[in-house]
Order: sequence, then structure tokens, then C-alpha cells
Amino acid sequence: MILRVKKEYCALLVYFCCSLFLFSCKVVRNYPKQKPFVYQNTVKIIGAISKDEKKRLTTELIHYWDDSLNAIYTQQAGIIYKLKNPPVFDSNNIARSKTFMSAYLNSQGYYYTSFLTSYHIDTVKSQIRASISININLGKSITIDSVSYNMVDTSELPYDSTLQLLTLQQAPKSLLKKNTPYTKSVVNNELDRLINWYHQNGYYKFSRENIYALIDTLDYRFLTLTLDPFKQAQLLADAEKKRKENPAWDITILPRDGRDSDAFNQFYIGKIFYYTDLKNSYFNPDSIARKANFNSEKLKEMTMFYHNKNIHFRPLREHTYLRGGQLYNEEQYYKTINHLYQIGAWKQVDIKTQIRDKDSLDLYVFMVPEKKQGYTIDQEVSRNTGDIGSGNLLGIATNFSYKNRNIWKQAIQSVTALRFGVEFNIDKYSSGNIEKPLLQTTQISLSHTYSFPRLIQPINHWHYLSTLDNKRSLFSVSSSYTDRKTLYRLNSFVTNWGYEWSKKNNNWALKLLNVELYKVDTLPGLDTLFKTNPFLRNSFKDGKVVGIILSYNKSFSSANDPSKSHYIRIGYEESGAIINSFTNTVNNVYEYNKIEAEYRYLKKYRKDELATRFFAGVGLHGAQSMPVFKQYFAGGPNSMRAWGLRQLGLGSSLNSDTTKSGYTDRFGDFMIETNLEYRFVLGSIGGVKIGSALFSDIGNVWNIKNQSNDPDAVFKIKNIGKDIAIGVGTGLRVDFSYFLIRVDFAYKLKDPARQENNGFITPKTFEWQSTRSNGTSIKNYAFQLGIGLPF
Repeated sequence: MILRVKKEYCALLVYFCCSLFLFSCKVVRNYPKQKPFVYQNTVKIIGAISKDEKKRLTTELIHYWDDSLNAIYTQQAGIIYKLKNPPVFDSNNIARSKTFMSAYLNSQGYYYTSFLTSYHIDTVKSQIRASISININLGKSITIDSVSYNMVDTSELPYDSTLQLLTLQQAPKSLLKKNTPYTKSVVNNELDRLINWYHQNGYYKFSRENIYALIDTLDYRFLTLTLDPFKQAQLLADAEKKRKENPAWDITILPRDGRDSDAFNQFYIGKIFYYTDLKNSYFNPDSIARKANFNSEKLKEMTMFYHNKNIHFRPLREHTYLRGGQLYNEEQYYKTINHLYQIGAWKQVDIKTQIRDKDSLDLYVFMVPEKKQGYTIDQEVSRNTGDIGSGNLLGIATNFSYKNRNIWKQAIQSVTALRFGVEFNIDKYSSGNIEKPLLQTTQISLSHTYSFPRLIQPINHWHYLSTLDNKRSLFSVSSSYTDRKTLYRLNSFVTNWGYEWSKKNNNWALKLLNVELYKVDTLPGLDTLFKTNPFLRNSFKDGKVVGIILSYNKSFSSANDPSKSHYIRIGYEESGAIINSFTNTVNNVYEYNKIEAEYRYLKKYRKDELATRFFAGVGLHGAQSMPVFKQYFAGGPNSMRAWGLRQLGLGSSLNSDTTKSGYTDRFGDFMIETNLEYRFVLGSIGGVKIGSALFSDIGNVWNIKNQSNDPDAVFKIKNIGKDIAIGVGTGLRVDFSYFLIRVDFAYKLKDPARQENNGFITPKTFEWQSTRSNGTSIKNYAFQLGIGLPF
């Protein structure tokens, strides 16, 4: 009875803590005594505009309060808002805020706004609080009536000059559209777009000083000649009425008078000079270009200068996207700088341009080499725990890597990595009261990778390849040994050949030939498991993986709202099907197709952010299952955080929860997971940001093949409500800028293995531990320690 009371108090405590995040309070510090001070200021938008536009304007107008009327609150502990040193209220300062807000609204195309201001003063204890409110009626917004371009780059006819033709060529992509809202920002963005387009077509010296937008707000009826003053007054009144009812302006893009004549010249690339082994980052480009004590080597329009030759021409030429005789292109200019730097052989790459003759540009490429060879040693510690006081898994690993950044003077990267790790059982006994060894797992691995800064393939003159970015060819080989005490020993050898490339924000990776060889030695503990679960035998077999792996990902922001970002990833892996269609000589090759997709969405607010993630993956196979190292699992610090690592599922099966063997790892062919996380800042200590989050994880892992001995582990649409798992929790995040430490606490709101109330917990049935039908005790919560955000 006493124990039950304690559990109920714990339940009340948990619900009370959660409610604190839903209700906040305001605290005022250092306020003026005996004087009214600014306690609150609000802006209300009135007008026939969309909810998103109204929300945007309201959020932006907060920044346009005059400092003397701005009540700035700081958030602490997620629930307390502090107002420190509020200004003394003076109603005369409201006019300045109206001026600032009016100027901002004008820039957004709202020229017919009206303001209604009010304030009231309340006395709360010794505080004299002033609350100011501004209601803004937006009126009619300005729309664009017509758009025209008159970019004549010569004082003589013909009218259709080169610059005018380029401008009209891009006119369909104009940001200025008829009948769309007029704002200063959209006009400025259109001018920037045009300048960028000119820079891509040889106009090297063209700038904002050479172009402007003429905004015509006149009504042409003003030009009507009349001597009748009453008729003239009527015309003016009619024009003013029309502007208010349906204000629309004409926009013309024009070259500015008194312009620099060179700005309207197209420039071509002349010669390219590379300085490939500069000693340090502090150099004077002009003095280096004048030095004569360099060795040199020429290739067409390119000349390489060096003291000790450290690179051949090929990687330089392949990653230089400007060629002699071609029009200057600013996009290719920056692409050249970025790609030469991303090769990895140089720690600094700068390019200086110099005009030669009237229309020729020479390029001087200054390069500071990265240290050719280096090594790193680091230590990893991981903890997966179901209790704050005792955990079930502690991992320690040491990693050593050696890197050579310039093999064979071709900027080829070579990386050798050695890893040694162990996992310890902190709990002496498993849930089935089976004694576990202290040392659970030992692993050692060795790998070597070559990264070539180009796509090595037979089609060398395919134009599409030249449009790709960050091109690499990769060859890797690795071997590992894993000893899972009392269960199995796994030896593996993996080698593959593949490519990586990107185009804009689309990134691709292709392992054209992926070969993985596995040798599994089963130990007595696993042999015992095979007797109760024969399905496991298919997952722990010697075998080969021979196939391809393709992945694609893309990150982008919403076009109309940069605070919203999206991430998409799609992956495909195949083994056996292709090679076995050509030959039957390859034995023990796993045959499967694995498809997965992931989507992430992040919405940022002033201090908080909302992050969501959806993942789905499935492995399709024949009679033989996928190997265990290719299957899905859930739980741990980055997935279904209310469960320990590999401790969720399969489906609503109770086999793993009630086993007496001590082996409770779960792997499946199909996985669905959705995560929702609201992140917010608590404060900072010594420059270190302290944050928190409220989150929910929803998902599970299943098999897709019917298993007669465990039907609840198989995915069925009709059982999705029963099988789905839900965890909720909160956490603490310590952000050191260069890395983030995260501690999350999560509770199993719905556990598919909980047989009461369809798996849901309720306030009346709240408990920290559940007892299965065989007497096994299962924790309903977990603490997770992680590095970095979960997604």
C-alpha cells in the first residue's frame, strides 16, 4: 500500500512537471519606483491578408518599437519570462514607433496604412505597469501593374543591344510579376538577380551603381490639358480615389546615367596562373606575382609556378571551370575556388583577377598546401541506460586514423583507420535473471580508403559530367572481427568501388560494386536460442553480399520562408539479384532489396524551433532472411528514446520480453518511425548555451514474412494501432558550439508489449515498471546520453 502511494505521487510529479511547460509567468526586475514603466506592448494587424502574412508582419513589427517603448523579455528555464530594467513610459514616444512601423510597412508595399494607438496603466502591488497597443489597418496594398526593361548598353541604336537581349532572355524568370504585391525587397531582389545574370555572361564590372528601377505612380489622366479649374480638380480627385481603391504602379528597369563604360563591356578569360605551394596564408598577391624565382610549367593557357612540384596539371585543370577564350562567369569563378579547396590538398585557395587589354581577364590562383600527412587518435564512450542509477551497456572505443592528402601528386586522399572497442554489461543479471558476463562485446576493425577527385569512368567527354559538383571516385577495403561473448563471433571483409557527386543541393552516392563477405561462428548461447526461435538461424549464417548501393539526399529551405528547412533522403540497396541473373556460380549470396526514405522538417522561431522527422524502411527478400547486420532496430539515444538500444519490437510480440536466455536484441525487416521535438533555450552559463526539449517518438520494427511461432512480430495493416509504440519525454542539451551533449528522459506512453488498455498508460495505471506474464520486470522509462541532436 505504501509503495502504491509513492507511485501515485511520482505520477503526479511527472504530470506537474509537464504542466509547467504549458504555463509561464512574468517576473519584473529593477523597475522604476513610483513611475509607470513599459510592461507590455502589442501590435494588431487589421486587413484582408492571409494568416501567414499577418503573422509575418506582426512578428517583424516587434522589432520596430522605439527603444523607449520596448519591453524585452528573456526566457529562463523554459517557463519564466524576465523583464529587466524596463524603460519609464512616456506617451510622447508612441509617435516615433508609429514612424518606424510606417516606414517598414511602406517597404513591404503598404502605403495606405492607418494607426490607432492606445495605452492603459495598471497598478499591481508597487508596480505601475503601462501596456501599449497599436492597431494597424493596412488598407490596400500596392500591386505591380506592368514591368518593362530598357537596358540599352550603348548610346547608339540598335535598341536590342547585347545586354538588352540577355535581360529579355531572362524575363520569364523575373521576380516582378503583374498583379503581384509591390515591395522594395522584391525590387531589390530583382536587381540583384539581373546583376548575377550579367556576371554569368561576361559583365565582370557591372554593379548596383549601374542599374536602377524607375517606379511610376502617376495617373496619365494628369496629363490631360484643360483650362477649367473645376474639371482639373475633378480629375485629381478621381485619380486619388482610383489609387486608394486599386493602387498599382509601373516598374521600368534602366541603366544609370553617367555610368562606367567598362561596366557594359563583356570580359573573356585570358591566361590562368597557379601558385601551388605558397608557404603560409599571409601573402601579398601582387608581390608574389612579380617574383621570378619560381619553377614553371605550361599547359595551353595555364601556367603553374612552384618551388617544389607538389601537383600535376590534371586535378588543377579538372577543377578549374573557367577556360581561356570563354566569357567570364562569376558562378564558375566561385565554383573553381570552392572545388580546389574541397579537394583537400590545400588549406587555402584564393583567386585574383586582373584586367588585361579592354576585354580580357587573367586569373591568378594562390594556393597554400595542407599538411600532406597527419594522424588522429580519439576516444569514444557511449552509455545506454534504463535507469539513472544503473545501466545495461557501456561502450568504450579507441580510433586511430592516418591520412595522406596528396597521393602521387594527384590530390588523391588516402585514409587508414584502426578501431578497437569493447562493450561492458553494467547490470549483472538480465531481465530473465540470467547472469551476464561483464565483457559483452569486443570489436576490432581496420579499413583503408582512396578518394580520387574526379569520376573515373570510360566516358570522358560527356558534357553532363562537367556540370556536376564535388565529384569523387572512391575505393575502400575493410575487415572487422566481432566477439559477442557466449553468442557468436563474426568475421567480415568488405570492399567496394563507387562515386559521389552533387548538383546544386542534390547529393548522390553510388557504390557500383559492393562486396561483403561474412563468416559467423555460433557459440552455445546462440545455439540454445535457435531451438526456441528457429527464425534467428537464417539471420546468423555465413554469406556474401554482392550488389549495389545508391543514395540521394537534398537539403533546402522554403522559397517564401527561410525559417523553414527540409531534408529528404532516399536509399536503395540490392544484393544477389543482379549477379545471380548472370551466373549461378556464386554460392551463399544473400538476395534482398532494401529501400528506405527519410524526411526532416525544421521550423525556426526567434529562440525556439520545431523539428519533425519521418522514416520508413523495408527489406524485401525470399525464403532466406536478410542478414542481421542489414536489418532494422529501434531504441537508444537517436531512435525511440523510451526504449533501450535494440529493445523495441518486434510488433507486439512478447518473445524477447519474456525470454529466459538473456538475449533480448530485436531486429526486423520493416521499420516506421516518426519523431516530433520542440526545442527551446533555457539560458547560458559562461557562454555555454543550455537548452531543453519536449519530444515524442512513434514507431516500431516488424518482420514482413509470416512466422508461425511468432505471428505478433509480423507487420499487418489491421494491427498497426496495436503494434505502434509511443514514447514521450524531455531532455537537457548543453551546447559548446563545436559539439553538443544531450541527456534525454523518455517514458513509454504506449508499449505494444503492455497488454492492458491497448498498451496505453493512464494516470490511474501509471507505474515506473511493468511486470510481464512470466514475472519479468520491464522498465517503462529510459535515460539516454547522446552527442549532437537526435535528428
